[in-house]
Amino acid sequence: MNRLILFCIINIITFSVSRAELKLSSLFSDNMVIQRNAVIPIWGEDKPLAEVEVQGSWSKQKYKTKCDSEGKWKVNIETPDAGGPFFIQCKSKSGKIKIQNILSGEVWMCAGQSNMEMTVRGSLNQPVLLANDILLNAENDQIRLIRVARNAQLSPQDTCKGQWKSASSVSIRYFSLVGYLFAKMLQDQLNVPVGMIETSWGGSAIQPWMSRECLESMDIPVPNDFRAFKVHRRAPSSLYNGMIAPIAGFGIRGFLWYQGESNIGDPDLYSELLPEMVKDWRKAWGNDKLPFYYVQVAPYEYPNGNGALLREAQLKASEKIPYSGMAVIVDAGIEKCIHPSDKLTVAKRLIYWAMNKTYGKTALACDFPKYKSFTVKDGKMRIFFENAPNGLTSYNKPITLFEVAGEDKVFYPANAEIDRQKGIVVWSDQVKEPIAARYGFKSWIKGELYSTEGIPVPSFRTDDWIVE
Repeated sequence: MNRLILFCIINIITFSVSRAELKLSSLFSDNMVIQRNAVIPIWGEDKPLAEVEVQGSWSKQKYKTKCDSEGKWKVNIETPDAGGPFFIQCKSKSGKIKIQNILSGEVWMCAGQSNMEMTVRGSLNQPVLLANDILLNAENDQIRLIRVARNAQLSPQDTCKGQWKSASSVSIRYFSLVGYLFAKMLQDQLNVPVGMIETSWGGSAIQPWMSRECLESMDIPVPNDFRAFKVHRRAPSSLYNGMIAPIAGFGIRGFLWYQGESNIGDPDLYSELLPEMVKDWRKAWGNDKLPFYYVQVAPYEYPNGNGALLREAQLKASEKIPYSGMAVIVDAGIEKCIHPSDKLTVAKRLIYWAMNKTYGKTALACDFPKYKSFTVKDGKMRIFFENAPNGLTSYNKPITLFEVAGEDKVFYPANAEIDRQKGIVVWSDQVKEPIAARYGFKSWIKGELYSTEGIPVPSFRTDDWIVE
């Protein structure tokens, strides 16, 4: 190599290193919320092998660490009880950083595709229910929001774009409505500050949200370039790299997930992918018990698949994911619109799970009535459920969504009555000896059966036959 060129390269490298300065990862900034009463990581960059000192204003404790050979550093600090405002100060020989107006409270991450991404503004010609009322009551400095900017990448990134903001009629117009409503209800319940991190992108399947390591362990190829993907967000691992990796490890209480519509074509695979994604994320956060609460997609007349099979896949996944809960919204869909307008119901059913399982308010019902078993006598099926201690109700409306079939596997509409033995009795005059039953097992339905606490029964079937 020409000596002059080599000399220039060495000088450029030396200049770059000499100009390195203390930096914090982009999530650590003014107005943030830190997870209360926890040990959380704080990380950033500086000169290689530089010593960095971090201190929170709530404590005299100083935490020291040293950068690695690439100039990256991370330190774990203890956080205080709920309150604030606080500040965090970072110091090294190359500089000093002070982030201010920090609150300590509860932090959650919400992720998914368009139904999670949808804001109070709704979509084109698709409104959100009670939008103006939500805006009217949005001002709350005890709720802080940060939206991770859309970013599809081929390799894991260290940083992301986003800015912490207090909840207001302006800021929530550009933030996940489900995430904001969850945060609002949580703040009302606990009376502590709440931070919500949104990382979502409409039209995304689940595979882009999973790491290369995770997907390849399932024999799912991950591209090394985007040439085969005109829409980069559809590439496996692309959103994990750009929108999960930069925030992985940030102190949070748990995850919220609302996605599935883009995986309508392969429900069997989805039932395997979702549990693996949860393991993947928990590994990235270093905590295999982080709560994961997710939304079962709403009924909708899909033109390219059977929504009942996707809902079934999500139901099956719930049995494989520890420390999780599925919010059932079979009563909240819209036949010709994939974006249900009633986001408040969605957020409520997520908050039921969080309040019961994460915050110990066990008197609050959260789990859905789940098909358990059936018996047959005199041409009638009696179907029994778990998680329905006081039986079921249709709120005095007719129950019309059951079907039964005999040995010929042909399903006919069935009569249904709520039984005093805390179950459902179903029958059809066209099926003398029923051997299988289905409830709401179609793309489009309007759920009509609930626990007495108001939690909907998800669509289900007692058979495992091929669905046409």
